[in-house]
Amino acid sequence: MNVSLDHAHLFASNLSATVGFFRTMFGATVIWDEAAAGVRVVRLALGSAFIVIYDQPPKAPRGGAVHHLGIATDDLDALVAKMKANGFEFRNPIHDDPKFRYVMVSGPDDLLIELFQSLEPERWQVKV
Repeated sequence: MNVSLDHAHLFASNLSATVGFFRTMFGATVIWDEAAAGVRVVRLALGSAFIVIYDQPPKAPRGGAVHHLGIATDDLDALVAKMKANGFEFRNPIHDDPKFRYVMVSGPDDLLIELFQSLEPERWQVKV
């Protein structure tokens, strides 16, 4: 039996803005956009993972049960520069560790997002 994480499921108070954020900032692509469980749901592909966005405001402040999403990149400086050019502000500079670099940023609905670059990518990949 194989088990893997398929998606993170997020609530959105403004579905179009949230979908646009992931498409513009991270190059996500819409896989499907349809009604499910009585509400519009959009599934986005982001690299080898998925984000499902539910057209409904968050049930609790700052993400409810979700602490943050981790988004990996191979060029953290370029991604941060792109986001700054699009008006995003970072409260802290990039943190450098011997094995990885990261920075936190707020996304739509105050969703906390960790932008992450591994300096040892072979240690962070699943071996199948």
